[in-house]
Amino acid sequence: MLPRRSMRLTPWNDICAFPSRQHLISRAISNRAVVFAENGDPTQVLRVQSYAPVPPPPADSVHVRFRLSPINPSDINVVQGVYPAKPMQLQLSGENVFVGGNEGLAEVVDVGSSVTSLRKGDWVVSANAQVGTWSSSRILCAKDVIKLPSNGLSEVNAATISVNPATAYNMLHDFVNLTEGDWVLQNGANSAVGQAVIQIAVRKGIKTINFVRNRPDLDQLLLRLTQLGATHVFTYDALSDKSLAKHIKQWTGSSPIRLMLNCVGGPDTTAMTRFLGDNAHLVSYGAMSKKPLSLPTSLFIFKNLAAQGFWQSTWYKQHTRQEREDLMKTLASLEASPLKESEHEILDLSTEVSDEAATQRLRETLTKMEHGFGKKVLLRLG
Repeated sequence: MLPRRSMRLTPWNDICAFPSRQHLISRAISNRAVVFAENGDPTQVLRVQSYAPVPPPPADSVHVRFRLSPINPSDINVVQGVYPAKPMQLQLSGENVFVGGNEGLAEVVDVGSSVTSLRKGDWVVSANAQVGTWSSSRILCAKDVIKLPSNGLSEVNAATISVNPATAYNMLHDFVNLTEGDWVLQNGANSAVGQAVIQIAVRKGIKTINFVRNRPDLDQLLLRLTQLGATHVFTYDALSDKSLAKHIKQWTGSSPIRLMLNCVGGPDTTAMTRFLGDNAHLVSYGAMSKKPLSLPTSLFIFKNLAAQGFWQSTWYKQHTRQEREDLMKTLASLEASPLKESEHEILDLSTEVSDEAATQRLRETLTKMEHGFGKKVLLRLG
């Protein structure tokens, strides 16, 4: 059964939510959201649904318009019902539905009378998880959004700033005190987090050894990762080469690898751990292979390995609003050199003439993603 995170619909001056049924009846349809009624295959259960214009915001709230909202792998897992996060349940057209989306870039279009920290035109992201960012227009409490610095961030970078770059930054800073000349080992280096790790590391003089799957366009991927700042890139096939450990030891010299980032799991990840030095940290933030991670007991006994997990949602829960704002500022600046945009495609469903047509385009894109589309997809709904 789908875990429920219900929102009780009350008058607009009591909570921040979608329009109630009364508003839906009395107002013309002008907004869209990507919704689902039950867990399942995203290509079958996700659909686009229109809803009415939102009323003016209450005193402590803001009216925001989502400019871009990414479809992340974890969002797909939420729809499938296999991710430990509960989607937002709201009522649209008298029907209880779940609205997808965990992050996105929103623009403030109106502010409540008592809101002083925000103004029209500000770019903001949600301070909370699973607020249903796959929607075009929302009323949110001012305390539940974080203003982004106005330093020339692109729409794409701003829309994707709160999950993948934040994960990369925190993993590089929270487990090992890395300094210039140190090394980081990672798998899944072509993922959004992996690319962010490479870029953040190179800005700090930290070197990276990266592993990716073999693929037809491997040369293009190797070139892209190298241009981002990767020191070395290998496929997992290279793990069978016994001389690789010798080369890595020569490269790292007096700075043995003390941090490894894992989003894959399985036997390849186990094989990579032989490159680690003493007192290293293995930080897992994903399991894309869907295979268990098995670690030799000798690593814990003789090398004092520490194996830990990381989830950005937990980090947000455990840190103050000021710390979250500071993180956004840090990611937005990165020494006045913002991270390069991931390869992406914008799926604009705002111009489709009907919800049925918009749903068809959405499901076609989801099917491409299911078969390894390779680009980040961002929704534009209004």
